[in-house]
Amino acid sequence: MRVVYSFLVYIVIIFSPIIIIYRIFKGKENPKRFFEKFSINKKKRSKGKLVWFHCSSVGELLSIMPLIQQFEKISSIRQILVTTSTLSSSKIFEKFRFKKTLHQFYPLDNKYIIKNFLNYWKPSYAIFVESEIWPAMISELKERGIKVILINARMSEKSFKRWSYLKDFGKSILKKFDYIFPQNKETFRYFKKLGVKKIKFLGNLKFIGSKYDENIRLKNQYFKNKIILCSASTHYNEEEIFANLHIKYRKKISNLITIIIPRHIERTNEITRMLDKKKLKFVKHSENKRDLKDFDIYIVDSYGESKSFYKISNVVFLGGSLVSKGGQNPLEALRYGCSIIHGNYTYNFKDVYKMLEKEKLSLKVSGSKDLERKAFALFEKKNSSNKIKRLNKIGNLILKKNLSELKKIVL
Repeated sequence: MRVVYSFLVYIVIIFSPIIIIYRIFKGKENPKRFFEKFSINKKKRSKGKLVWFHCSSVGELLSIMPLIQQFEKISSIRQILVTTSTLSSSKIFEKFRFKKTLHQFYPLDNKYIIKNFLNYWKPSYAIFVESEIWPAMISELKERGIKVILINARMSEKSFKRWSYLKDFGKSILKKFDYIFPQNKETFRYFKKLGVKKIKFLGNLKFIGSKYDENIRLKNQYFKNKIILCSASTHYNEEEIFANLHIKYRKKISNLITIIIPRHIERTNEITRMLDKKKLKFVKHSENKRDLKDFDIYIVDSYGESKSFYKISNVVFLGGSLVSKGGQNPLEALRYGCSIIHGNYTYNFKDVYKMLEKEKLSLKVSGSKDLERKAFALFEKKNSSNKIKRLNKIGNLILKKNLSELKKIVL
């Protein structure tokens, strides 16, 4: 199995020039930094202890930011390296003002590339997030005697079946982790069944609110006295559902504005073409227009600014849930007192939505007709402050537990 895996990685490397050119053309790759994925490093490595965090994309990155902010205060840690795999996450990272934390793109999981990466950065500890389990990298880390930790670990039933199918190979990789901290009880059980011993449930880091300076200043005069429906992290087809919903609602709500925040901003032109066909007037956030009179849809075509729009929204729909993408994290919107709507497909955040359902903090809809019927009643509602405080209390407790366990390992 290891041979097959290595062969597949080599195939990716062979075709990587074509893949990267295509991704640059699609706006999914940084044309000036893609070489980092081949472990061509330009940023300087400081002397002393370096703690390395690796996560996949935006959601995982934001979930560990409170941890990194605390790690920055520890004098014995001279440098913190954060690696991610997506362009969007690198842009989010830039919004944080760190003193000793820097960002690199994660290298391809080839033994020569990762050896070069580790020879350069020489991490004292490697902390992977959620489901980022890379066999070649983890094996090399263990050979070098570097402790490997998996925090906020997540494993779905589908993933568990795949790991079970891998049998000895899968179990041998998982056993290389020195510690695994699952984000929910379901994941805890799956890792136990796969033979993991050093495991402890600490709660989901996504319950923690991250704080950072937002450069965006919303033109409040354009949103003042408006009823705002926000559809966030939307995927293909979901934008059209909300465009149709806006057309129906504006007959009843004359001061309605619908904000669309696509999950992938490179789809903006596709969305605007759809809005043009429906004769809806739209404004793109990147245009920075001064005159925003008489528009229907406001498209947020930049990363990392969702919070600012949650602040002014009455109702927020979390995308990827009306289509089978598994849903997005609803907790940020909830922290601003928004009424939360989502579809049936929320398996990426099963435990989060289960808690929200228990506390009656979100509303599930089964489709566009159900959405139209239920969302209208939410415009006048705001979640009570005591429930928001309870959410923050849960998050602070989870942060404290994770910090305590990680400090025992790295200090």
